[in-house]
Amino acid sequence: MENEQKLRTLTLSDQLLVFSHSGLEQAAWNYPRLQNLGFCYLMVPAIRRLYPEKEARILATQRHLELFNTMPYMQSLITGVTLSLEEDHANGKGVSDNDIRALKISMMGSLAGVADPVWWGTLRPILSAFAASLALSGFGIVGPLVFFIGWNVARLTFRWATQRWGYLQGLKVVTFLSSGVLQKLTLGASIVGMFVMGAIVPRWTRLKFAPIIASSQHASLSLQSMLDQLLPGLVPLMLTLVCVWLLRHHVKPLWLLLGVFILGLGGYWLGLLR
Repeated sequence: MENEQKLRTLTLSDQLLVFSHSGLEQAAWNYPRLQNLGFCYLMVPAIRRLYPEKEARILATQRHLELFNTMPYMQSLITGVTLSLEEDHANGKGVSDNDIRALKISMMGSLAGVADPVWWGTLRPILSAFAASLALSGFGIVGPLVFFIGWNVARLTFRWATQRWGYLQGLKVVTFLSSGVLQKLTLGASIVGMFVMGAIVPRWTRLKFAPIIASSQHASLSLQSMLDQLLPGLVPLMLTLVCVWLLRHHVKPLWLLLGVFILGLGGYWLGLLR
């Protein structure tokens, strides 16, 4: 009974305090150790709760001042598992300093690789497209508000849920992630992201030809209408693919934007585009 009372446990308020610190993980970003200061800062409430002794606090702080770098939104899952291991370490359950270091190193790289296609390649384009459609449809400021509120609700909900899940599951999270779920998630996000971008291209990229191929007293046939009948959206798709090809061949985006701008003005001046 006495041993149970002496167990050092992180309360829900401690975890909420850690979560409130998590938005500042890059506020002290530095080249030698990247996000280490930010990660150490968000761990401060847990260190204070788990280690009343000064020496133990110093060792725990030094442990989290080592190099750390990952995608910020995925950092919350690492934080949750780290909190669980720190709690076990404080209670003498066979978790060493090296175990905690190894966990952070093993998770930060793999999760960062998954986060880019999921967050930047899928969720952000989908939400951006929806918000932009609202703005273009006459809803005005509702579009930007939908993006701002929707993005932050998704971001904060995900970060709290993953931190809490990581804390409750501990090392079971590592077993779950190593089962191949990360590869499947990355592949699925990439497919959805490409599908969304494919739907966005003909909607937002507009390139129409002006020349009339044939005309009569009752109707006329333009080059654009003929292309639309053959394959709608072909010209915007070709323009997009050319831009992607140029980017992959190290053409700077600024030069690419300037080229598209000149193409539009020149084509309109020559009567080729409208």
